[in-house]
Amino acid sequence: MVLMLASYACLAGYSIFAGVSLGGTTVGVALLATLNFIAIMAARKNYRLRRLTQIAVQFRETISVWGAVFGALALAGFTMKVSSDFSRGGVIAFFAGGVLSILCSRLLVAGVISRAVANSWFVRREIVIIAEQGYSLSSAPLREMRQFGYRSVKTFEISTYELSGPGITSALREKLADVISTVRERQIGEIYLLFSWTNRRAIDLLLDALTVLPVSVHLVPDESTARYLRNPVVAIGSSWTAEVRRPPLTRMEQWLKRSFDVAVASVAIVLLLPIMVMTALLIKLDSRGPVFFRQTRNGFNGRPFGIFKFRTMRVLENGASIKQATRDDPRITAVGRFLRKSSIDELPQLFNVLIGDMSIVGPRPHASAHNSEYEKLIANYAFRHHVKPGITGWAQVNGLRGETRTVDLMQRRVEHDIWYINNWNIILDAKIAVRTIAVSLIHADAY
Repeated sequence: MVLMLASYACLAGYSIFAGVSLGGTTVGVALLATLNFIAIMAARKNYRLRRLTQIAVQFRETISVWGAVFGALALAGFTMKVSSDFSRGGVIAFFAGGVLSILCSRLLVAGVISRAVANSWFVRREIVIIAEQGYSLSSAPLREMRQFGYRSVKTFEISTYELSGPGITSALREKLADVISTVRERQIGEIYLLFSWTNRRAIDLLLDALTVLPVSVHLVPDESTARYLRNPVVAIGSSWTAEVRRPPLTRMEQWLKRSFDVAVASVAIVLLLPIMVMTALLIKLDSRGPVFFRQTRNGFNGRPFGIFKFRTMRVLENGASIKQATRDDPRITAVGRFLRKSSIDELPQLFNVLIGDMSIVGPRPHASAHNSEYEKLIANYAFRHHVKPGITGWAQVNGLRGETRTVDLMQRRVEHDIWYINNWNIILDAKIAVRTIAVSLIHADAY
């Protein structure tokens, strides 16, 4: 509702300001965009109470879904040759008004929900707890349940002694009779069991004893299990799994990143083609050998691929042992030295981006021989291969370019790469791409 009102207000405001009539078609398409956005957000479970309190997730989902909806409608309009029927200013006003309004409303909703949770404003639900001795005081899930309005009318602690017999001991029988009496008298609808999940005998014993009550019985995850069940649960037929590690990028994020890569690479190739042609001529005039150099690198998931570069050396090393370039390296040609300092030698990798082996931004791919060496020396080194390698990266714009003379320098580069993977967003890619141009022009210190 907020999205529709604010977006249409922006649309109407533009119409009045520009003095144009938007027509029923524009309004109809705007309504279609709004309904599609709401449907996709609902399908992605973004309207759930817990999800609404996660501001970063809401911002990311809102921007990506709203952008995807408009991108799809723009493509449909272009394909059907009806895009000229719409006011571009009106469409931009609708897009901007919609995304700004929903982001502001998400901030407000998150604040209200967080305050409500903290003050237990939600409907109170009375429950009975049966806990292994000591568990009722230390259970993190139980503390969270209290925040969402669950109130225990009585907690029954079961000791190891009461569970020591082969069947139900007399002490346990008395306690269970008290549980049944409490549930019936207070008309409780739910019982929660707080036991170690390894204590299967106690859990089964209690479940059998509680069959006389027509209430639901819940088994609360113990501390060792809860840390896995906090992850998304994926249904597979009648079974389910906890996704304890998700891919670094979701499918939507992969689509956004790939779209960014293709768009930037295509434009860059067109703009830089004269420079690449001139570079090829200079290389041929300067020294004997091919214009391009192709070397095996490891990409996404460690898969090998051939990286394209302008040849800057008199040798074409691509084996099990490769020596990194050093300052005043005699193998580097006169033209090659300039190409490396200016990073022009990396331009052919734009074609690697179009092919799909690389991204514009990502961890720089190292020679396969160096990967084998550093994987043995640096923990989490292989984590760099969780995304596609890039022409430039977070490490490079932070001064970690060129030769890595020591393991400590490579460790710092890996730390920057891992930070980038864990904090990726499309805006970060754009910032790194812009900073790369500045770094290449101002700090041409690679060799």
